[in-house]
Amino acid sequence: MALHVPKAPGFAQMLKDGAKHYSGLEEAVFRNIRACKELSQTTRTAYGPNGMNKMVINHLEKLFVTNDAATILRELEVQHPAAKMIVMASHMQEQEVGDGTNFVLVFAGALLELAEELLRMGLSVSEVIEGYENACKKALEILPDCVCSSAKNLHDVNEATSLIRTAVISKQYGNEDFLANLIAQACVSIFPESGNFNVDNVRVCKILGCGVTASSMLHGMVFKKEAEGDVKSVKDAKIAVYSCPFDCTVTETKGTVLINNAQELMDFSKGEEDMMEAQVKAIKEAGANVVVTGGKVADMALHYANKYKLMVVRLNSKWDLRRLCKTVGAVALPRMTAPTPEEMGHCDNVYLTEVGDTQVVVFKHEKEDGAISTVVIRGSTDNLMDDIERAVDDGVNTFKVLVRDKRLVPGAGATEIELAKQLTSYGESCPGLEQYAIKKFAEAFEALPRALAENSGVKGSELISKMYSAHHEGNKNMGFDIEADAPAVKDMLEAGILEPYLVKHWGIKLATNAAITVLRVDQIIMAKPAGGPKAPQGRKDFDEDD
Repeated sequence: MALHVPKAPGFAQMLKDGAKHYSGLEEAVFRNIRACKELSQTTRTAYGPNGMNKMVINHLEKLFVTNDAATILRELEVQHPAAKMIVMASHMQEQEVGDGTNFVLVFAGALLELAEELLRMGLSVSEVIEGYENACKKALEILPDCVCSSAKNLHDVNEATSLIRTAVISKQYGNEDFLANLIAQACVSIFPESGNFNVDNVRVCKILGCGVTASSMLHGMVFKKEAEGDVKSVKDAKIAVYSCPFDCTVTETKGTVLINNAQELMDFSKGEEDMMEAQVKAIKEAGANVVVTGGKVADMALHYANKYKLMVVRLNSKWDLRRLCKTVGAVALPRMTAPTPEEMGHCDNVYLTEVGDTQVVVFKHEKEDGAISTVVIRGSTDNLMDDIERAVDDGVNTFKVLVRDKRLVPGAGATEIELAKQLTSYGESCPGLEQYAIKKFAEAFEALPRALAENSGVKGSELISKMYSAHHEGNKNMGFDIEADAPAVKDMLEAGILEPYLVKHWGIKLATNAAITVLRVDQIIMAKPAGGPKAPQGRKDFDEDD
């Protein structure tokens, strides 16, 4: 009989073999804080216009070169449970306002780093948490006082450009004016008077070649496809959209045809041809001159489409098909039937053109108020175009946030230093032990301008003292002048570096919540991971003969 080995007494007795258990300040809390600090250090160097890029290779071996925190985190697949909390907070920020994900990470990391100092000084976790909660509440009360202007007319392209510019600078420093203008045109052209703005209506089409400055924007949609038939362009197009293949309908039941002689064979194929021709002719007679199909295009159908001068475009994606229906106002028909006038869409111009060496089909609206607009991005590499696409995403999201709330706060660390200044004086007036936590909360705001300065190669401490002295003189809008060689400050309202109020509001809220959630944990209990033995990782080709 096998010898029974008794387990060590205590918590481990209750758990299965292989389970891990950490508890107490040293093992659980500080370990969690360390993991979150590491994560925030990673993305901190990517903060701001001079932030460094990260090269991330995901599990599918796809390469990403970007300084967009949301993308970095999404592809990293963070495993540590505490670090995951902060990742979730930044994902929430991405969904809520679409920008400021790095702000959440850097701020939450700074909060936890300073919480560690307080805990080592001897404060209890609950006092730190209480102080942080009070400080967060106070910060959100002070934030509306930092508002320096608000968007007046979002239907004006020039104004929209100046507001979107700040979001684009942090991703594409150097091309911000050009890109912000493109994004503003795309957003304004589809922004209806009713005020409902849908981010999904600004499409991006990436075409390799040329340079960033060759990018353009047009009303309508662009597809990287070729037209199937001979007709390459149609003016004043009436569009029939089919979600089925452009082919003769096959019967659902299997039928067997007995053919006795050559004449019958000729008649059989002739009948099929006549039926196909009748279908295509009916589409033409209904007034359509462009057919868009979601399935394959049969050779015979294409032959008759060319005969009746129908332009045929094939789209593989059902999402593209739906968006096109929305753009041109058509209804996708499930069968090859002639469309009624209500079911057909209309577009001013449909044509095949070549951008670089890529064939594209363009559905273009001449009038401004289209349902969808497309930004055509050009670039020398795929990675570069992906990064520009993320900048476009941020710009469009900024526009959407401003539609919801038009207030703006100064950027480049001005808002953070103002909040830090006011929170420190609020902390002085609090009698309890939480005043230490409130002061540390204020100090955490300094991490953001410090990160901006360090990424630009400027001494952080020198800059922060200059910013504090400017703010104590009552200049609320003074932020870090990123263009200057030495640590210098300038008025952000005049420089046009403004951020939407909601980005900061949600960022502070989510970062504080994430930090508090991590601090509340005092025990980590991990069960043994499920699954049998791992497959051998060595030679992949061991089943082949040498």
